[in-house]
Amino acid sequence: MMGKRILLMLGMAMMLGIVYSGRGLALTADEIVDKAIHVAFYQGDDMKVNVIMKIVDSQGRVRKRNIVMLRKDIEEDKEQKYYVYFLEPPDVEGMVYMVWKHLGRDDDRWLYLPALDLVRRIAATDKRSSFVGSDFVYEDISGRTRDQDTHELVEEKDDVYVIKCVPKRPETVEFAYYIVQIRKDNFVPVKFEYYDGTGKLFRTIEVLEIKDIQGYPTVTKARATNLETGGHTDLDYKSVEYNLGIPENIFTERYLRRPPKKWIKL
Repeated sequence: MMGKRILLMLGMAMMLGIVYSGRGLALTADEIVDKAIHVAFYQGDDMKVNVIMKIVDSQGRVRKRNIVMLRKDIEEDKEQKYYVYFLEPPDVEGMVYMVWKHLGRDDDRWLYLPALDLVRRIAATDKRSSFVGSDFVYEDISGRTRDQDTHELVEEKDDVYVIKCVPKRPETVEFAYYIVQIRKDNFVPVKFEYYDGTGKLFRTIEVLEIKDIQGYPTVTKARATNLETGGHTDLDYKSVEYNLGIPENIFTERYLRRPPKKWIKL
């Protein structure tokens, strides 16, 4: 009888050990967000993509933008640079938006306006402003870093993690918090919901299509919706390429006025 009790106790201990080990393997909210940021912004050493932007207002009127975006990682999952060149329509042709993304401090951002031959620094306070009249904001292009928000895993569904993100510096943003859904199988963030101080939902970003490109799960269609104006903006990512060996020197002010033709050519 004593032997059976010992065996039973050992069996229970082993079961508890498995349970506790399983819990130990569970990801924290910060770990989930880290993986999602990597997938959304850091896959490959660099990237080139042609983006077709369609801005639709509440009356159904449409404006289109044809863009080439280049990205270069300087330090893995940390420093990186972006170069966004506007091909069409004629009123924005030659416009360039450039970002040097940093961790632990504000990003550096520039906007070149060819009609005025003017290079304008975009202040940190403007990062949440509309990106060229669309329903995306400047910060959506390069993303937020994990240390800008606190994260809480509020729900775990069969296919997604649901994370609540609260800004550490609320005075610098227009939202009180946002909820992001992150797929469990590939850690692609597939939906963002932004809420104001009263808990009212006022803006969403949704991923509409994901494709495997060079072994990387890649968002190829997305939509931002402004629930206050009734407008939305669609992004269609075409000709996505990774690991092209894009040189770092093109991400400088010199190339705002003189675009690198080899790299912006479709």
